[in-house]
Amino acid sequence: MTLEIDLEITGSGMPIELRAGLSTIIVGANGSGKTKLAVKCERQLGDKAHRISAQRMLALDPAIEKISEKAARGQLRYGYAKPEDYGGFQQARNMNRWGQDQPRFILNDAGALLQVLFAEQANTAVKAYNALAEGTPIEGQDTLVRRLKAIFHRVLPTRCLEITADDITVSQVLDNSEGDSYSITQMSDGEKAVFYIIGQALIADPDSVFIMDEPEIHVHRSILSRLWDELEAVRADCAFLLITHDLEFAASRAGKKYVARSYSPTTGWAIEDVPEAEGFSEDLVTLILGSRKPILFVEGEQCSLDNAFYRACYPGLTVVPRGGCESVIHSVATLRRNAAFTRIQCAGLVDADGHDETDRARLSEIGIQVLPVSEIENLLLLPVVSRAILEMNDLDGAELEEKLSNLKAAIIADASDAKNASEVVLGYCRRRIDRMLKQIDLSADKSITDLAASYAARTSELDVVALVA
Repeated sequence: MTLEIDLEITGSGMPIELRAGLSTIIVGANGSGKTKLAVKCERQLGDKAHRISAQRMLALDPAIEKISEKAARGQLRYGYAKPEDYGGFQQARNMNRWGQDQPRFILNDAGALLQVLFAEQANTAVKAYNALAEGTPIEGQDTLVRRLKAIFHRVLPTRCLEITADDITVSQVLDNSEGDSYSITQMSDGEKAVFYIIGQALIADPDSVFIMDEPEIHVHRSILSRLWDELEAVRADCAFLLITHDLEFAASRAGKKYVARSYSPTTGWAIEDVPEAEGFSEDLVTLILGSRKPILFVEGEQCSLDNAFYRACYPGLTVVPRGGCESVIHSVATLRRNAAFTRIQCAGLVDADGHDETDRARLSEIGIQVLPVSEIENLLLLPVVSRAILEMNDLDGAELEEKLSNLKAAIIADASDAKNASEVVLGYCRRRIDRMLKQIDLSADKSITDLAASYAARTSELDVVALVA
């Protein structure tokens, strides 16, 4: 039977959908109760869940004592080799695996993971040896650690695991040859994380739910989606519940996505699903819903000066760069008219870029303000800003005034240069012409004749000489 589970969560009006072979994603701001939600889901699922916390140690040492496979699996899942001796799996799991039921307990089960891998490998080898000795057919069965090796190499093609009965080493793959090898104890944090996650997913019980808090820890973004593609394929019988801060990774998964808005011990969780919103990418929708702050759409890109300026100036807002002015206008309009975002406050801020008073009034009506300068860099040249910068550099008195005077003289001299003035005027005219052409609406015309007449009438209004005057 295909695994299908709908978890009912206290305080939430919608269940969390878990489906075999898919990753269900939960995102949310710090303090929104995501870790408590993971604990709640684990308890509700009971023995069907295997949870990995964000606080986890990756102490992989193949020299660990080898024990039976059954004992190792009990140790890995519940913290005790025989959970039935400690009041059952739930009591054992709460007391030892989770340190007397502490949500922030540092999970330390990497050793038990290795014990399962070695014990299962030994049992499989003994079965194969006995079958060979008795002349009976040998069942084709890959060991867990060999399956782990294959996935590990596909995720990290430049690394290869070497496995013996009691040891695991890693070697570099260089131009179809192997370089020097080293113990898994010396692996990087990223290599350990990939090994650990693959191993945990492979060992999870059939038709179970694998819960992982912050799977992105130590794993580079370039391989994170590839890793989970592999795990969803190899464990198509299991459902995955992932709690993450990586919005790009969240958007890459095919399963349901939810935003944890808040948590209260008395009322529970406020949870929303991530809706489809025309005009926004899924990762942007997730960012908007996951933010506790009002949204400010600005020009520029993530790495541009605009983003750095605005985040420093508006720490109480979530700044979202959207490229050009038209994209900012579209984003504000989209967010305000979309029913899925009715509780989200948003505004826009754009460069002056030749906007006249009519433009400013129109933009203000839809929640977009215009800078007092044509480009954000020019803010630094405003006297009040220039003075503040000089004061922050411990200048005052006559020395400060002299610096301001020199700056003013340099700006005036630069602006007085005929070539510079011509470039500024041409840039201003181009922006005004571009904006005017984009505002021409020909949708009401029903024939080519009407279309031509409307176009001619509207473009005739464009007086380039008047723009310069």
